[in-house]
Amino acid sequence: MRIGILGLGRIGAFHAETLSGLGAVESLVVTDPFADAAKAAAERFGAEVVDSPEALLAAGVDGIVVAAATDAHPALILAGVEAGIPVFCEKPVAKTMSEGVEVLKAVQGKDVPIQIGYNRRFDTGFVNARAAVQGGELGKLHTVRSTTLDPAPPPAAYIAASGGIFRDCSVHDFDIIRWVTGREVTEVYAVGGNRGADFIKEAGDADTTGAILTLDDGTIAVVSNSRHNARGYDVRMELHGFTDSIAVGLEDKLPLRSVEPGVTFPAGTPHDFFMDRFTEAYRAELTAFTEVVAGTRPSPCTIEDALEAGWIADACTLSLHEHRPVTIEEVRQA
Repeated sequence: MRIGILGLGRIGAFHAETLSGLGAVESLVVTDPFADAAKAAAERFGAEVVDSPEALLAAGVDGIVVAAATDAHPALILAGVEAGIPVFCEKPVAKTMSEGVEVLKAVQGKDVPIQIGYNRRFDTGFVNARAAVQGGELGKLHTVRSTTLDPAPPPAAYIAASGGIFRDCSVHDFDIIRWVTGREVTEVYAVGGNRGADFIKEAGDADTTGAILTLDDGTIAVVSNSRHNARGYDVRMELHGFTDSIAVGLEDKLPLRSVEPGVTFPAGTPHDFFMDRFTEAYRAELTAFTEVVAGTRPSPCTIEDALEAGWIADACTLSLHEHRPVTIEEVRQA
């Protein structure tokens, strides 16, 4: 099949590399406002370069991958749907929830699949955790812990446009908690602090946060996030039930050091970047998109899914600013 890529920044170029290695993908068509980025992709992957999204949609592509700036996501999703072309779009659907809801309304009733990029759904550990929950191996859950710790903050310009740590970083934890447990979040309480880069505080954001999520069956989920984890990129999940407990990410490249005597775990080189930690998950995610394009599977992460994670992020942001518990219904109705 022929896949178009809109946006060739860090993640777009990474997707181009991944797609070029998939057997189902015969050719790539790319476009980016920066001609040098498009030219580099053409040289590396033998991609065809066009000068606009409109030209790309008219180039006979079977599916499109939207990796452009967040502000462009709504228009590009809608353009793909109007052209009848299946769409993969990196999260978020839109910069604000109100815009995301408008996108959802605009595509409802259209027979064009849309997949939103939440790659943890394709990581083997999280897949196995979901299967364990669904299979009843853990019994009833009582506690979930989800962690995302970045090795260093992104640039100041990125922070200023990110929408805040809950919408940018924690949202991955929120999505994977919903997906693994099969439950919905009903209420949150969030706290945050600034103990690192001054530009994060100046942007009105926190660099380290914690959130308590109450799920609809009473399970408690604890989410921990930080922009400062010098040892590496740390993504983990624990699930504790009345029958058993399991962990995702408890492997030799875990960026954590034990001080117990005689303990040599973890023994590997710590993960230091999300593309390192999730290389295979990204490949599985885009392989799934080729199956969506081929019509052999439904979207594994819909706009509705992405918006649910977004509501949790909005509730945590409000909770942090107002120092109080916030229900999901409160932000949904705001």
